[in-house]
Amino acid sequence: MENVSTPTLSNNGAAAALIGDPAKFGRVGEDGTVYVITPTGDRAVGSYPGKSSEEALAYFVKKFEMAASEVALLAARIRSGAMVPSDAHEAVNKLRIQISELNGVGDLVNLAQSLEKVPALIVEHEGAYQARKAAQQVEKQARKTEAAAIKEKIVAEAETLIDSVAWKVTTARLKVLLDDWKKAPRLDKKDDAALWKRFSSSRNKFDKRRRTHFANLSSEQKSVASTKEVIVKEAESLANSKDWLNTAKRFKELMDQWKASGRGKKTTDDALWSRFKASQDTFFTAKNADMAKRKGSMAENLIKREALIVEFEALLPISDFKSAKKNFYDLMGKWQKIGMTDRKKRDVFEKRIKKVEEEISEIERNFQRKSDPTAKAQANKVVQGLAEAIENYEKQAAKAEAAGQNAKAMLAREAAAARREWLEQAQKGLTEYTS
Repeated sequence: MENVSTPTLSNNGAAAALIGDPAKFGRVGEDGTVYVITPTGDRAVGSYPGKSSEEALAYFVKKFEMAASEVALLAARIRSGAMVPSDAHEAVNKLRIQISELNGVGDLVNLAQSLEKVPALIVEHEGAYQARKAAQQVEKQARKTEAAAIKEKIVAEAETLIDSVAWKVTTARLKVLLDDWKKAPRLDKKDDAALWKRFSSSRNKFDKRRRTHFANLSSEQKSVASTKEVIVKEAESLANSKDWLNTAKRFKELMDQWKASGRGKKTTDDALWSRFKASQDTFFTAKNADMAKRKGSMAENLIKREALIVEFEALLPISDFKSAKKNFYDLMGKWQKIGMTDRKKRDVFEKRIKKVEEEISEIERNFQRKSDPTAKAQANKVVQGLAEAIENYEKQAAKAEAAGQNAKAMLAREAAAARREWLEQAQKGLTEYTS
């Protein structure tokens, strides 16, 4: 059977571990009854019908191990200071009864003796419990201090908002602060009431000012109407403009000004808006009619561009970049003389033109690079260096072979062979340079 040991405890008298195999303290009778072996004789603890002797014995060993674990856990909690001494003594008494009546297989005598060491452990670690209790008091006071700081911060902000004129924003912010107050931890009744009085007073003062403000809103509404009248008159002056682009932009600006001017009296606002919209509609109706006329010419321009784009792409592939470059710019001159075309179509065409232009530029850059004497000199230098390296490795190989160092000679030959491949590539690159 598998050797199982119970959790170990400290040697300070709390409880001793049961080391070894608890199954040594049990046996199974021929009838399947499981017995625990004690100094006073074997005692039947039960049976496990339908299971083998090993499984039955293991079942009752498990009960013993669970009891031993409870003793170990109790001692650990006492040492940590996490357990009230009175609760610890009560737990010892319960475990005494449990162990004395335990139908389990293991060293019951040793387990009972281990439990009897726990009371002394309780006395020894009572100081740790008291220290933990004191720490909890400190933590509680810290939480109280933190809660007071949270609420003080809420109240202080509310007091700064009393004279605010941002009515909507401040109203929303005070609502958030009220929600924060409700979520904040409670203090003692006296402190909570004092802070609430300040908070409530701030909210009431702001609300009184806000109500007074909106009660006197009539004068502000007149000012809004005056501002919108100016906007409407300018819109009416632009209704018949033919400067489509700039006037459309100005109408957008006037609309932004309208929105920024605020709300006036509803009936006045509605009347002014009707005049503004009528002017706007007159302009944009004329603008759209003009655009409809242009669509015919734009369609013709599209046909011209489609034909010209074929000529651009016919420049590829490029054999003579100078000739291709000249033809490209000639075509660009024709392209720019064509009138308006649908922007979406032009974007597609211009991408195709750019592709041709980039290929011409790339070939031109390659030509300039290959005609660069500095680059050619560098390529010559690389070829010369590789040739010298091959020669040196060949000499090293011959010398090593003469000395009977075949491995060294082979490495030198391999190095020379690799550099021959590099030399071949370098020589091919060198031929690309123009004189």
